[in-house]
Amino acid sequence: MFDGHVATLLDVAVSLVNVLTDGSRQGRPYTAPHGDQLPQAVHDALPPAPDRTTVEQVHAAYLAHTAQQMRAVFDAVDSGRTDQAAELVNVLLRTTGARPQLDRIDGEPWQVHFHGAHDTLSVGWSAGCATALALAIGSDLAGRLGVCTAPQCDRVYVDNSRNAVRHFCSNACRSRVKAAAFRARKTSQG
Repeated sequence: MFDGHVATLLDVAVSLVNVLTDGSRQGRPYTAPHGDQLPQAVHDALPPAPDRTTVEQVHAAYLAHTAQQMRAVFDAVDSGRTDQAAELVNVLLRTTGARPQLDRIDGEPWQVHFHGAHDTLSVGWSAGCATALALAIGSDLAGRLGVCTAPQCDRVYVDNSRNAVRHFCSNACRSRVKAAAFRARKTSQG
């Protein structure tokens, strides 16, 4: 499976896509936050950081654009268009200037982090997420990127299950589908 840092970056990619792109969620239409709501939505979608209390509008808008691009990557992988997904990720890697760098956090060993050419909040996270998607697509783990199969839900996920059997973005969608199947069986029996 993915190493800890790559798993974190993939989780952030999922969070950004699911929060910052329009579509449907758990059976209902979903409209992504915009305008004055966007910075707080981005702040909440990113992992907590003690030195970050707010996200500037310019960074929020940049990450919302990155989320749109990453959604296209998940959609392409999910529909078996891996070549297209790779091309989309390559665009993200080029535009962010993603590059590996060894960083040390106090009390921890050296870690490979992925930064953008300009280490701003938005470019840094975009570069890291793009690199994590590249590592997934460039390995036998590309099939672990998915789009929820529940009716009226298009939220994305990374399948971390042992047997690669995940089909839903959340327990709520899985339960919704199981309940609908149960009701359909009851109706056809009764």
